Amino acid sequence: MKILIVGNNKLGHFAPFVEEQARALQMQGCEVMFFGVQGKGIMGYLRCLPALKCAIQQHQPDLIHAHYGLSGLLANLQRRVPVVTTFHGSDINKPNILRFSKIAMCLSAHNIFVSQRNVTLALSPNSLITFCLKKRYTLLPCGVNIPKPWSEMQTQRVEQLTLNQWVQRKLDKDVKYVLFAGAFDNAVKDPELAKSAIAFYNSTFTNSQSPIANRPIELIELKGYNRDQVNALMYNCDALLMTSKTEGSPQVIKEAMACGCPIVSVDVGDVAERVSGVGGCYVVPSREPAAIAEALQQALAFSGKTNGRQRIIEMGLSNEQVAERLMAIYKQLV
Repeated sequence: MKILIVGNNKLGHFAPFVEEQARALQMQGCEVMFFGVQGKGIMGYLRCLPALKCAIQQHQPDLIHAHYGLSGLLANLQRRVPVVTTFHGSDINKPNILRFSKIAMCLSAHNIFVSQRNVTLALSPNSLITFCLKKRYTLLPCGVNIPKPWSEMQTQRVEQLTLNQWVQRKLDKDVKYVLFAGAFDNAVKDPELAKSAIAFYNSTFTNSQSPIANRPIELIELKGYNRDQVNALMYNCDALLMTSKTEGSPQVIKEAMACGCPIVSVDVGDVAERVSGVGGCYVVPSREPAAIAEALQQALAFSGKTNGRQRIIEMGLSNEQVAERLMAIYKQLV
């Protein structure tokens, strides 16, 4: 089966989870090709239609899999090849994008939502869009690669991972390292809330006589690392912290689970569902720094690795398992 992946690559590459999903599909026997959209906004996408039609003529795909609502709308402006569209969250959570995403939902042969919250937001009861979709959608989060155990990854030289100096400094045991689930310049991730929670923790719990919380936290920005480096960070950090304002099914949560990293997150996207039953992982219903700091205290007291890796497999969220489900959807359409 020949699959054409359509998505944004204005940065010169597709999102890592899209590329990893494509590789898993190749392992299932698919021939996978890519069409990258480099435009911005609805007009930037629409201007890519002639090029997309040329790519379809050239590759003759059996099916198009578009990622995000605007890509789905673009892909559906041709009607020769059936389209599957995955909606990842930002295309649902932003009202100015949701209106275009809803058009893509109606036109797509099948729709994939990565979280139940996105389904709820997109499919309002008794709405026209709900009537149009009927049963043409599936709830299927993106999968993650299950990394090698850290004992095997340690054979790589730390210098090659270029993780600044914190991996070496971790051996000093003077600081607790918490990995922030994004870049500090990404407002949607709400880094200011994370920093406020860390400041509260450091001013409150480090003065405590409690043996579980007597070292200050240093917050590590997740930006500029490749996949092996991210895995190394997650294996070595003491916890992951997510304070996002909106999410769909955040990959970073599943990646941290696969590395056995304790997690603290506000209640956003499908995080509560994903970490349910995983020791050392805490979802905070409040966005108050004090509440987040208290959850961090519990996470940092957790001993050893979490059972997140096993939960990922039990939920069928490895990339291999997700690719098998995608293949079943594809085969119903071609």
